[in-house]
Amino acid sequence: MARYSLEPVQVPPVNSRFRTIKTKLPVPESLEIFRQLEKSEPVSMLGQPPIVWDRAEGFQVFDKWGNKWIDWSSGVLITNAGHGRPEIINAIREILDQNLLATYVFFHEKRAELTGLLQELAPDPADYQVFLLSTGSEATENCIKLAKTYSVEKYGPGRKYFITFKNAFHGRTLGAQLAGGMDKQKNWIIDEGRTFIQVPFPDGYKNEDISFELFLKTLQNQGINPEMVAGVMTESYQGVGPDFLPFEYAQKLASYCKENDIPLIFDEVQAGFGRSGKMFTYEHYEVKPDLIACGKGISSSLPLSAVIGRKDIMGLYAPGSMTSTHSGSPIPVAAALENLKIILRDNLVENARKMGDILIPGLTRIRQKYPSVLGCMHGKGLVAGIQCVKSGTRIPDPDLALNINIACYRKGLLMFAPVGVAGECLKIAPPLNITEEAIQESLLVFGEACDEVLNKT
Repeated sequence: MARYSLEPVQVPPVNSRFRTIKTKLPVPESLEIFRQLEKSEPVSMLGQPPIVWDRAEGFQVFDKWGNKWIDWSSGVLITNAGHGRPEIINAIREILDQNLLATYVFFHEKRAELTGLLQELAPDPADYQVFLLSTGSEATENCIKLAKTYSVEKYGPGRKYFITFKNAFHGRTLGAQLAGGMDKQKNWIIDEGRTFIQVPFPDGYKNEDISFELFLKTLQNQGINPEMVAGVMTESYQGVGPDFLPFEYAQKLASYCKENDIPLIFDEVQAGFGRSGKMFTYEHYEVKPDLIACGKGISSSLPLSAVIGRKDIMGLYAPGSMTSTHSGSPIPVAAALENLKIILRDNLVENARKMGDILIPGLTRIRQKYPSVLGCMHGKGLVAGIQCVKSGTRIPDPDLALNINIACYRKGLLMFAPVGVAGECLKIAPPLNITEEAIQESLLVFGEACDEVLNKT
C-alpha cells in the first residue's frame, strides 16, 4: 500500500489558471488533522496523497490554505458530472426541506423517477428492471445472488460454478472478494468459495493470450462444462489497468453465455455513466448483459448503487425478500436523479469521448518517451492508466509509480494512490466536465513529473 510522507517539503510555487501551490506540502497546519486520523482510524484509511480537502468544484480540489489541484481522480471515479454541482446540491436541499431523510423501502416519488430513468438506459428497457442499493459491493453481491438463484432454480444444484477473471476487483465484502481475482486479498478467507473460479483476463499485456479459447480451455482443465456454470461476471474494464476486453472476445463470451443460458454480468461500478465515452462501457462491445452492476458515478456524490437486470431474473424473489435498509433512500436518490439529468443534458458522455481523443494520445506520447519503464498504457474516454515496470521487464514497479504520483501532487495535479496488481498503475480519471484547456495543462504537468522522476533514476 502506498504510504505518503507527512514531512512538509518546500516545493516550487505554482500559479496557473487551474493550479495553485503556495505552501509546503503537506501543509504544516494540516498535520494535526492527520495525527488525529492516525489515532482514530485504521491504517488502511491513510493511503492517499496528504491533502485535507476543503471544497471541490468542477474538476478542481481546494484546501483551506490557498492550494488547488486539477483533479485526475474524481474522488475514486465518483464525480462524473463534476464536483459540487449546484444542481445536485439544490436537489439534496429540496429533500432536506421536505424533512424526508429515510424511508426504508416505503415508497417515495423520486425513487420511481430514478428507477424509471435507469430503466430507460438498459439494453431493452421493457425487459429490464432496477434494484437500488447503497454500495458497489452490494450491487455485485446482488448480481452473484441473482445469477446463482436463476441457474439453480431453473437447472438444479449442478449449476454451481461462478466464473470471474484474474485481477478482477468487485468490492470488499465476502462474496465480492470471492469473485475477485486478486489472491492476496483473499488470504483471510479459509475453505470458502470453492465454486468461484477465475480465468485469465485477456488484457494483452499481463496476459498476452487474448483468445476466447483460453477461457474455454481453463474451464475444461478444471472439469467444468457449460452445464455447470451458474454465471459469468466481468468488469467492463478491469480497474487495475484499465484493461478492456478485446471486441471479438466480448462477442464470443456473450454468445457462450446466451447459447448456454448462463447469466452474463457486467460490473459497471466504476465504468458506467459516461466514463469511457459511452453511457456504459459494455456498449463498446455491442453486447447485452443480463445483469449490470452500477455505482460510483451514478450520483457524482452520495452513496448509491443499482442493479439493472432482466425482469425474469430480477423477479425471482418475493415482495420484501430482496431489499436493503437504505434501498432508494431519498437523499442519494435525489442526488442521482439530478446527476443523470446533468450527464444527459450537458452531453457529458460525448464530452468524455472528445476529451479522451486529447487525453489518450497525450498520454501515449509521454509513455513512448520511456517505453522501458512505462510499460503499458490503456484507456478510453476519460479513464486511462499507465503501468510502471522495472526497466526492460514487465515486473511491476510500485515505487516508480508512487514517485511520479507524488511529483504530480506537488505540482498541483491530483491522482489517487497508484493501483494495479502491485500498486504499479497510475490511474487517470478526471470528472467528465473537464475542459480541453485543463486537459492540455494537466498533460503538460504529468509529462514534467515523469521527466523529473525518470531523469533522476
